[in-house]
Amino acid sequence: MKVIAGVLKWLALLVAAIIVGCAIFISVFNWNRARGWIDQEVSAAVERPFAIRGDLTLQWLPPDAEASGMGRWLPRPRLIANDIVLGNPPWGLSPNMVEVQQASISLDWMPLLEHRVVLPEVALAAPHVDLERLADGRNNWTIRQSTGKPSLWRFKIDKLVLEDGIIRVRDLGHKLDLTTELATIDGQRPYGIGFKTHGRFNGVLVSGRGRSGDVLSLENNGAPFPLDAAMHIGRTTIAVQGTFINPMTLAALDMRLYLSGPTMADLYPITGVVLPDTPPYRTTGRLIHSPRAWTYEQFTGQVGSSDLSGTLTYHADKPRPLLEGAVVSNLLRLADLGPLIGAQAPGKHASGGDLGTKPPPQPPGKVLPVAPFNTDRWRALDADVKFTGRKIIRGKDLPIENLVTHLVLRDGVLNLDPLQFGVAGGQMVSNITLDGRASPMRARMQISLRHLKIKKLLPEVNLMKTSLGEVNGDVALDGTGNSVAALLGSSNGEVKALVDRGSISKLLTEYLGLNVGNIVFYKLFGDKQIEMRCAAADFAVNNGVMNARTFVIDTADMSIGVKGKIDMKNERFDLNIKPEPKHFGILSLRSPLYVKGTFKNPDVGVDAGTLLARAGGALALGFVAPVSALLPLLETGPGENSPCHKLLNAMEHPATAGRPTDRARGHAAPHHPDRTPSAQDTAPLGRTGGAP
Repeated sequence: MKVIAGVLKWLALLVAAIIVGCAIFISVFNWNRARGWIDQEVSAAVERPFAIRGDLTLQWLPPDAEASGMGRWLPRPRLIANDIVLGNPPWGLSPNMVEVQQASISLDWMPLLEHRVVLPEVALAAPHVDLERLADGRNNWTIRQSTGKPSLWRFKIDKLVLEDGIIRVRDLGHKLDLTTELATIDGQRPYGIGFKTHGRFNGVLVSGRGRSGDVLSLENNGAPFPLDAAMHIGRTTIAVQGTFINPMTLAALDMRLYLSGPTMADLYPITGVVLPDTPPYRTTGRLIHSPRAWTYEQFTGQVGSSDLSGTLTYHADKPRPLLEGAVVSNLLRLADLGPLIGAQAPGKHASGGDLGTKPPPQPPGKVLPVAPFNTDRWRALDADVKFTGRKIIRGKDLPIENLVTHLVLRDGVLNLDPLQFGVAGGQMVSNITLDGRASPMRARMQISLRHLKIKKLLPEVNLMKTSLGEVNGDVALDGTGNSVAALLGSSNGEVKALVDRGSISKLLTEYLGLNVGNIVFYKLFGDKQIEMRCAAADFAVNNGVMNARTFVIDTADMSIGVKGKIDMKNERFDLNIKPEPKHFGILSLRSPLYVKGTFKNPDVGVDAGTLLARAGGALALGFVAPVSALLPLLETGPGENSPCHKLLNAMEHPATAGRPTDRARGHAAPHHPDRTPSAQDTAPLGRTGGAP
């Protein structure tokens, strides 16, 4: 046993001597003699030129107490190489990918046994790095061997320390060419590097500056990397301040983000998120990144003269990313909403900012907007966003008070369900669907008007300031086209409206009836109110033409009937107005009127060829009888006690979209004169079955 113990003792001493001898040899060896061999082996491994053109030395670092196994007992070598060059592949845009004045590289021993090269820290002094990617996706930072066989070795860098240097990034596929100059700064902890950036992105100029930490952790080891920077991309300003952990995954990113620019449309080439051509905007909020999601949390800002606040989350889903969240505006200027419905933002002359195209001008004599909807990008992402405008700033002639909408975009189909406005003391609730997949775009809208006050609806019309009563209505239309004008010009459906138990300016009725004596009298001595028993309108819409099935106003003094059509495709009126007096009036000239001409320049005149007999009020009821289709609208008002109720008691269906000939075929319901309309009759559009 003593012999065996002695042998083991001498073996241990021999191994220790060998280790010590190796350590001494490694320490005193002139590593410059190994540069040629290292250059040759690295060049063969990466299949591109590599050279250490300066001194190569080796130092020893103390053992790492946090290492596992034998690593905590073994000292770590650190190689210091000067003047290093790594070439580019043959297709490279520049001769070299990396040029470094000095590189300091520490190495862990034990992972080498597992074919792993672990570098706890790599420090680069005055690096010049040129990163390149071609349009076909090839890049110069991915090392591929010509044999196609995967390497047995795996590389890992824990920390990267940068000093003064230059980093250039060129991505031909994204039209990106940025150069960043690095400079070491002192006394600004936790920041150690200042930088300036300049170049171009998607054809626009890019510039910026900032500061960051000097030690970049390439692993999720919990060490936060600080960043404080501001960039100008074209007309867009982006500023961030905060920290993240891993630059490869942006783990635990937590930043204050500031955005501003003349239009949100400029953000599309930067973010890939489709946004409208808005007025100038600015926002600030907290940007958080989690796996496959970005959240802009509790942001506040302004678009035009409107304030905005809320939270939006961008999910990197497949096959399309998803933008969801909720946005609130406490004070919303109505003109700032124009871009959401295809209108041009105030003061703008082009859509899409730097990267957009000029929209076609509005033709002379046209009223309906011809600016096209830009649906090309609708299939780039999905969206589910709720928006609330609590108070709306608008012109005196627009009685809109507030707004609530839920925008859902799925695979190129845009739904606004609901799009709800407070209007003239009442509500306008609509459901709008725009199918951007179709060419031309297909649209369907269903609108319900309830309890709109007449005097608030037309506040700038002096004759209406003393008028009372409410307006209720239903609109159901579908059409095709890539603009508001094209959609309305091709639409099919119905338009219905009812004013029940209100009052109206008698002077307004005398204008319609051309009672010359009363016009002069009331102009001199004032106006008065008369009871309006019922006002009703019922239009069938076929291929953009609104045909008046019923259009009548019935008062205590007269009934006024309107017949004809309104052509939305050609923007022309063709209406005949027939007043039926119920009482004798001095100098009354009860002649029919006509409304012709275009929407831009209507022509209103007297049909002198026909004079109406001064008949009694009984004849007027003939105009009112056909409006039974408006009965469901009575449920929102006085109901059975209304004078209109006795005339409009045969309706079974609300307004529906589609061609009138299609709707009339086989869908008439039985008539029940004494039946009170049910909830099914009076349900909002789109809630009682779909359009055919």
